[in-house]
Amino acid sequence: MSGTAAVIGMGLMGCDISAIFLAGGWKVAAQEPATQSWPAKRERVRLALSQLGADPALEAGLSLHATLAEMPFAECGCVVEAAPERMELKREVFAELDRLVPVEVPIGSNASGYRITEIAKFCETKRRMCNLHFFLPAHLVPGVEVVKGEATEDWVVDRFFDIMASLGRMPIRVSRDEPGFLANRIQHALMREAFSCIDSGLATAEDVDRAVRYCFGFRYLAAGPILQKELAGLETQLAAATTIYPSLNTSPEPSPGLAKLVAENRLGPKTGRGYRDWPGGKAAEERARYERVLAAAQPLLRDEV
Repeated sequence: MSGTAAVIGMGLMGCDISAIFLAGGWKVAAQEPATQSWPAKRERVRLALSQLGADPALEAGLSLHATLAEMPFAECGCVVEAAPERMELKREVFAELDRLVPVEVPIGSNASGYRITEIAKFCETKRRMCNLHFFLPAHLVPGVEVVKGEATEDWVVDRFFDIMASLGRMPIRVSRDEPGFLANRIQHALMREAFSCIDSGLATAEDVDRAVRYCFGFRYLAAGPILQKELAGLETQLAAATTIYPSLNTSPEPSPGLAKLVAENRLGPKTGRGYRDWPGGKAAEERARYERVLAAAQPLLRDEV
């Protein structure tokens, strides 16, 4: 399966999504209004291709366009919107896509916090629109959620599922566009408890990270939580749940400690402090290490996706 994919928005997500298509033998037509950034965007695509083990020269299959009106939508087999996470902006983009893209072409939004039902609410062709949710860094995290909105027709989910599978991704069907879809709902349940453990003094941020990375999280590379518990025996999970669940945090409000850090503008590397200090080039070093480890894991999963 190949053709031309349209990518709307060439931030970090858009660049890495473009690399996925290019590595899979597709051409990519991308829209990015900040024309002065185009050389940097191409460089990011080349880097992502190399991290995928693909030839960076495949970047030549990428064409950049300043406006949606210039995009060759008639030649495209699918459209992936990766514009900044602002509802009004996404609605504006989808209103144009509704008008410009041939009706038989499926359109996906990489929005992580907004439901396609709301993004496409006023679109005439909302039936061919869904959430297509990648995870940062998109080219190194195999999973992609294909999420059905209230108006989405089945063929749209099927088409994107097949395209993602053909690109070596691990597509995940999500039958409703609930807030957070599937993966983030599970992740945020974990995050609520992780922040609670820090707030209560049970552990530091560093030890929470170690517990996830080197204990149960380490096993997730080989088996998801349900398979893991089946292999161990579901009666063990039931017994542990009976003991542990009554003490877990169930607050509907975000962590007070997290709220305090945000109020103090301790946001992480972007402001120099979060739960830990981020001096000088530490953030760049940590991001490089993070991507290096994810890239090293690719061969382990290549035969499974």
